[in-house]
Amino acid sequence: MRDAEIPLNPREVAATRAQYPHLFERSTVEKAKLWLIWGGLAVLTVYALWRSGFIDPQRLIDGTTKLGFMFKLMWPPAHNGWLGDFTWGILETLSMAFLGTLLASLAALPLGFLGARNVLPTWIFRFSLRRFLDGMRGVDQLIWALIFVNVVGLGPFAGIMAIAVSDTGTLAKLYAEAIEAVQKKQVEGVKASGANPTQIMRLGMLPQVLPVILSNSLYYFESNTRSATILGVVGAGGIGLHLSDRIRANNWDEAAFIILMILVTVSIIDIISRRIRERFIGVVEYRP
Repeated sequence: MRDAEIPLNPREVAATRAQYPHLFERSTVEKAKLWLIWGGLAVLTVYALWRSGFIDPQRLIDGTTKLGFMFKLMWPPAHNGWLGDFTWGILETLSMAFLGTLLASLAALPLGFLGARNVLPTWIFRFSLRRFLDGMRGVDQLIWALIFVNVVGLGPFAGIMAIAVSDTGTLAKLYAEAIEAVQKKQVEGVKASGANPTQIMRLGMLPQVLPVILSNSLYYFESNTRSATILGVVGAGGIGLHLSDRIRANNWDEAAFIILMILVTVSIIDIISRRIRERFIGVVEYRP
């Protein structure tokens, strides 16, 4: 049975309004701040649209027309005898993503422990390490790829290094935050048994954060498969190199075939990684 509604006493409402006016109506200062925030956001949005040329209707119409014409050139997709090369490029891209993610995960694990507040209380070292990791992940993978292409030359090795360096900073931060959130009782139990600091991290902390580590590594492997495709455009090898060559040569049917291969590959990796997460972690998926 539904509870009976108790009518509000107008005198009590008036007394509450007089005692707590900020609960019923914003002050003039708060209203002014709110208007300034929304006004600034509106001005910034209009300025960004104007600078990017987005508000030019003729440009949008012309671009849409060209896009439709390009889609016509893409259909039907065809490999034109390059299926073996495209397959090898996909395998090369997968190897770049796998090795880059593996190296990043292995390097991020000790860095994550060193960057955790409950593992290393020395704030100077931890602060320096956190800022170093910020610098690593603050530079995009594409920039790292351009750097390593000039350092080690063209090929997938440059892409592997670009993925590994960029993801090391990101994964180390995620691991450190997960380690800082571990339950203290399990850590204290291992410590009370006479374990040394290494054993405390191995037996008291690592089992708690291992699902997070595995989930993030699988997610970044899936993401890096797409990223490795873009890295190939700047000379890091893989299927991205074939895709950029076809686009520059206006072979749009072959470009569409490569894009479909990439989509199928990423979908398969997503299915496999989801099965692994469900097998070792559970049904609930973790996303950073």
